[in-house]
Order: sequence, then structure tokens, then C-alpha cells
Amino acid sequence: MVSPEHSSHPQPMTKPTLKAKASSWLTDGFLFLGGAFLALLLLITIYSLINPNPSSSPNFGRAVTPPKSNPGRHSDQGLDFMSDPPDRTFYDDPELTYTIGCPVKNWDEKRRQWLMYHPSFSAGAAERILMVTGSQPSACKNPIGDHLLLRFFKNKMDYSRIHGIDLFYNNAFMHPEMRSYWAKIPVIRAAMVAHPEAEWIWWVDSDALFTDMAFKLPLEKYSSYNLVVHGWAHLILDTHSWTGLNAGVFLIRNCEWSMKFLEAWAAMGPQTPDYEKWGETLRATFKDKAFPESDDQTGLAYLIYKENEKWADRIYLESDYYFEGYWAEIVGNLDNITEKYTDIEKRQGDEDVARLRRRHAEKVSEQYGAFREKFLKDAGSGYGVGSWRRPFVTHFTGCQPCSGAHNRMYSGTSCWDGMQKALNFADNQVLRKYGFVHPSAVDSSLQPLPFNYPVGKSSPQGSSYNMHEASDDSEPLLLRVAGLLWQYTEGY
Repeated sequence: MVSPEHSSHPQPMTKPTLKAKASSWLTDGFLFLGGAFLALLLLITIYSLINPNPSSSPNFGRAVTPPKSNPGRHSDQGLDFMSDPPDRTFYDDPELTYTIGCPVKNWDEKRRQWLMYHPSFSAGAAERILMVTGSQPSACKNPIGDHLLLRFFKNKMDYSRIHGIDLFYNNAFMHPEMRSYWAKIPVIRAAMVAHPEAEWIWWVDSDALFTDMAFKLPLEKYSSYNLVVHGWAHLILDTHSWTGLNAGVFLIRNCEWSMKFLEAWAAMGPQTPDYEKWGETLRATFKDKAFPESDDQTGLAYLIYKENEKWADRIYLESDYYFEGYWAEIVGNLDNITEKYTDIEKRQGDEDVARLRRRHAEKVSEQYGAFREKFLKDAGSGYGVGSWRRPFVTHFTGCQPCSGAHNRMYSGTSCWDGMQKALNFADNQVLRKYGFVHPSAVDSSLQPLPFNYPVGKSSPQGSSYNMHEASDDSEPLLLRVAGLLWQYTEGY
């Protein structure tokens, strides 16, 4: 018997199964897709050889090689926050104090040595600024005073973040007897020791705010000076007026000269046994002084007037722009300023104007502030009647937002309306980087911005969002809860 597998008769062809058919289809499919993919690659290669220039349409998904550029002076790149060498510095001196009454000897040399041991902080040290501000330790007497101080603080924080400036907010008395307007001096003295990496300490009162978020301090202008304050020499030296300057905003260099100057200034303060006598002396020297107590502002004017040869050559009285501006002469012009700036950006057909309208990251805001300068040549200095440049700093002196005891030459309503207008005016410059603005300086709601604002059409999502619906009822009461007498004794 012959076995079937060895039979000489041909076997009938087996009928293909469904499984076999599927396998064949898959094989054919893979072959087709592979061929199509290779053909596509060939077409892309040929096209790139024919047209090497990419399309002008931006590709937001592709990886971008960062440009090779030097970091700006505000960059934190290269700062070593994790290194503090064991070498002895002034911090290791048990005799060192942070308080007024105990001056640090050879401070310039000690600070120079610290920077030598911390080389990453040496680069750019000549332009490094620490902003210092603060308020009283207790809650405000004015029902909405704490809300106002929060908004003023946010404004300073916004400006500092945009310009890479460190900010220290203090709400404690660093000397038990130096309170009210004298409280700033011990804070500044301590800040100098705590921040040897900072060349400048910038004091800004709690009731002062930045109304030009793009403006930068012209530090090169002050290279030969150690103290910059808003004022006029003729009003101090000739007229003998205590309002010849304002001590609510000033820039003081972190140096030994400043250490000594702070000691001389503080010697007129309430911690000294001669405090009452100093009040009499200051009022006798400056006949228009409004109250009998010795205060920081009149004391500063006294040092410039009476000890001119000792101090004045290192003090710069700034009057070219609103280094510190009086709110009553500023807020009425804010709407006009907004209109002027908006008109600039509405111009069409100008590439430089289009550059101003371009949306950008907040971190590069300084560049766009520099772009804008070209269009502000006719705006004036930002000081006085006729100028439509944004005022740098607006100071609500006399309004006393925390205590509510405003100067009786103002009404509480005028102070509050002015604060709200100035705060929203400044806030719009910041919020624009986040895609929103307040509809007007007196409206705290927000509305989203269309692309290419202010030329672009209104956004379809252009409804306003009220951020204060639950709290607005109490705000008209601002400053009416206190008496009308001006008490220059609350807060900083």
C-alpha cells in the first residue's frame, strides 16, 4: 500500500480560507502604505531642493533655537543663590548691628569684600536696586484702608517684576520709638546691611504708586550722587520752605556716606532727647511748616540748607520729571494722556507703530517701552501743565488712605476717586500683557482685548467682568469715617 503523501497522483488545490485572505490583504496594504510614504518623502526632498525658503506663515509648533544674546542687566542668569563661602565677612562680626545709632565703620570696604566673595552678584551690581516700602503693623482705621494699601502694594510689585527689581515690604517698627514718618529710616538702614548686593535702596511711601510702568530710573544721571529726592533747591535755600522737597520717595546709595547721612537725619527723630527742641528749630527755620513736631521731610530740608557744605554736593534734587508727583495736579489729566497714547497706536501704515501694538511677553516689556520713546518727543517731560507723558510716580500725599484722617483741604471722595483712577490707569498698562484692560480708569471691571488692539475690532467676548460686585458698596465711604483734621501720624 502506498501512503497518501507518497502517491504519484496530483492532489486537488486547497480552497483558500478567510484567514489566508486577510493575511494577503494586510500584506498588500502594508506594501501600499510603505510605497506611498517613500513617495511622499521623495516629493518633500525634491520640493525642498527647488524651494529652500520656508513659508512665511509662522509655525508655532516647531522647536526654536534661542538667539545668542547677552542677558540684560535684570536677568537672574548666573546669580548663584546657593553659594555662601566660609570666608569671614562683616556678617561674622558680633559687633555688627542693623539699627540706627550704631553706624557700620568702613562699610564701602566691607561691602566690596562681600561682593568679591560672591562674584556672581558683582556683575551688574552698580545698577541693582532694592525697592523698600511698608505700612503700619496694625489694621487700618479706615474701613477700606487695607484694601487700598493692598492695591498700592500690588502696583509696586507689578513695577518691580517688570523691571527686575527686588522688593521688600515691611509692616513692623524696626525701632520702637521711630514710628509714623520716621519709621522708614531704620528700615532703610537695615536693608543696606541685609542687601550688600544692591547699589541703591529705593524708598517709596505706601500711598505712592507708579503711573508709568515703562519708565526706568535714569541711573546714569545720578552716578555722582548718593541721594536723589524730588525737590527744588531755590525753595529750600532761598524761600526756606519745608515743601521744597518731598521725602515720600527717594533713592539712596548703599554706601558709607549714606550710613552717616541716615544717622544725622535720624538725630532729629523721636528716639532722641532733643526731639521737642528739634521741632522748634525746624519750625523757626521753615516758617511755613504746618505742625510743631520734628518730621523727616523738614529734617531733610534742614540738612540741605544748614549743612549744605557737608551733604549737598552728593544730593540731587530731581525736578525734570515726576520722580514723585503731587496727585491733585495729575489725576485730572490721566484721561487725556490715555487718549494721546491710544492715538499713537491707532496709526496705520507705520511699521514702528505696529511694533508697539504687537503682543509680547511681560518679561520683555522694557524693550517696548524703549520703542515708544520715539513717539513721545512732543509729549514734554511728564511734568507740569501741557505735558501728556505718563507721570512716573503719583503720590497721594495728604490723603491718608489707612487712617482716613485726610488733609481738610481735600474731600474724602476726591482722594478716593483720584486713587481709583490712578490705580486703574497703571493697572491697564500691566493687564494688557495678560489680554485684558479696565474699560475706563473709573471702572474696575475687565474686558478682553482683541488682536492688534487698539486697531483690531472688538472681541466677540468683549463683555466686562466685574471684579468687585460684592465689595463696591463700602468704597464710597472711604475717608469719611475719620475727622477732617489732618493727622500726619498714621502709617508710613
